[in-house]
Amino acid sequence: MARRAVRNLLAENKEAKKILAELGALLGAAASSEESQGRKKIMPITAAKTVRELAVEVPNATRVFEKLGIDYCCGGQRPLEEACASANVSVDDVLRALEQGVDAPAPDTGRDWNAAPLGELVDHIVSKHHTYVKSETPRLQALIAKVVGVHGKNHPELEQVQVAFSELANELAAHMMKEEQILFPYLKQMASGNGCGPSCFGTVRNPIRMMMMEHDGAGEKLREMRQATNNYALPADACFSYGTLFAALAEFEQDLHQHIHLENNILFPRAIALEQ
Repeated sequence: MARRAVRNLLAENKEAKKILAELGALLGAAASSEESQGRKKIMPITAAKTVRELAVEVPNATRVFEKLGIDYCCGGQRPLEEACASANVSVDDVLRALEQGVDAPAPDTGRDWNAAPLGELVDHIVSKHHTYVKSETPRLQALIAKVVGVHGKNHPELEQVQVAFSELANELAAHMMKEEQILFPYLKQMASGNGCGPSCFGTVRNPIRMMMMEHDGAGEKLREMRQATNNYALPADACFSYGTLFAALAEFEQDLHQHIHLENNILFPRAIALEQ
């Protein structure tokens, strides 16, 4: 009797292991299927695509463009080949870097702003990028004034940076106010589905066109400062404040590039499509 009980227990144990193995395989296949479906489909990466298309479709593309000096915010409508020629970089090298970037871990594991609700994208732009600009501009203006006071005599290009940044700061303050008080509330109302009533600007394309023109102006100021400083290269007599200033200006430039990219390449096209 004892031997028979043991045999029965072993048989039941084998059957249980078989069932568990089959269940595990099924769960593994399901998880693999869900992972495959959840993974963002990457469209073909070609030089014929615009910089905007690649910036929106390809993971880490904006990091690649930033590193190689390719304008992906204001100049996003140009084909990649043309943008590479302007930046004096090899198209093949850029395509290779984009392909490699697809499999690299993303620096920001947050929202996919192509798919997120439009209102959340607006809030993200205001809370992250507008807030950053508002906090950094007075700090940078004070730092520029300090460095110009000490080094301006030997480095007259610093005064050019001071004028350009002051103009940029004033333009951005007015630009963000128009977005926060007029355009962005209208876009959020559009996205709510509750109707937004008559507007003072007719089609939403009109204020968007104006905002994009102002983005072009901001991009020109960024290029002016970078050219005046030879890509923020520090001179031999640079002090600690000098180095801090150039690092902060480069960081400000990078944030503004991402800021404009989110508006020009994602928010505005989605708003135009929603109105249509």
